[in-house]
Amino acid sequence: MSSQHGQAITGAALVAGVCGQPIIHSMSPILHNAWLAGAGIDGAYVPMGPAEDRFEAFVNGFRGGVIRGLNVTIPFKERALACADTASDLARLAGAANLLRFHADGTITADNTDGPGMLGAIAAQAPDLAIAGCSAVILGAGGAARGAAAALLLEQAREVRIVNRTVEKAQAIADALGDVATAHGEAELPALLATADLVINATSLGLGGGDGPAADLSLTPKGCVVMDMVYKPLRTEFLARAEAAGRRTVDGLEMLLLQAVPSFEAFFGQAPPADVDVRAIALAHLGISK
Repeated sequence: MSSQHGQAITGAALVAGVCGQPIIHSMSPILHNAWLAGAGIDGAYVPMGPAEDRFEAFVNGFRGGVIRGLNVTIPFKERALACADTASDLARLAGAANLLRFHADGTITADNTDGPGMLGAIAAQAPDLAIAGCSAVILGAGGAARGAAAALLLEQAREVRIVNRTVEKAQAIADALGDVATAHGEAELPALLATADLVINATSLGLGGGDGPAADLSLTPKGCVVMDMVYKPLRTEFLARAEAAGRRTVDGLEMLLLQAVPSFEAFFGQAPPADVDVRAIALAHLGISK
């Protein structure tokens, strides 16, 4: 048996995967399997789409190390943390996990690589933005927003404003993070944008090519950086509006690539091979020339 990249897979293969609902849009299998082939590792990384009401049973079925671990995406990140026996400080602070590891003794450990991936993407594509002391606006209040807010807090952002249609969900995140984080309804967004150094779409709006969150990005200061965690399409409607307003942008693909590195290391015990250009592979998958 062989993987989609031609790498031989045996009965001793190391297996990991990504789970979400829907999962069809995920490019994580493309990245990880390219790395596996490049490293010559006997392994596979597969997409999984458990029913939303069966997520906990799905995760618990892997206890004992049937597979090495899972990356977790929308809408399961908060529930993934609750399934774990132990968690990293960042995952606990975020209240969400995008990485679960299954151990031979039946335990599950949780981590959150979303925040570091987000910070790395900003550093790569908007290197002059200083996170320390900045004012950030996060759109959404799910697991991705939690990871982003926690990472910004740890990097000493001056303020983190979490905007969500259901203010109670945003308030739950703010309460967990302390005075730096505040919760806001959508009606407050225009005023918040006027003083924002960084605006992040942490919702799934725009996935697959639809409209992103309703936000007048021309209200932001000219030096504001706009990031979209959605990466399919690469140039989302949200980022297109930011570019039309003359704002610098950070794409979600860079975040995906950078959060995937520690996941690969956790699952397969080594760093991804440096000579595999996964961004080029991902862009080709999206039909975009490098």
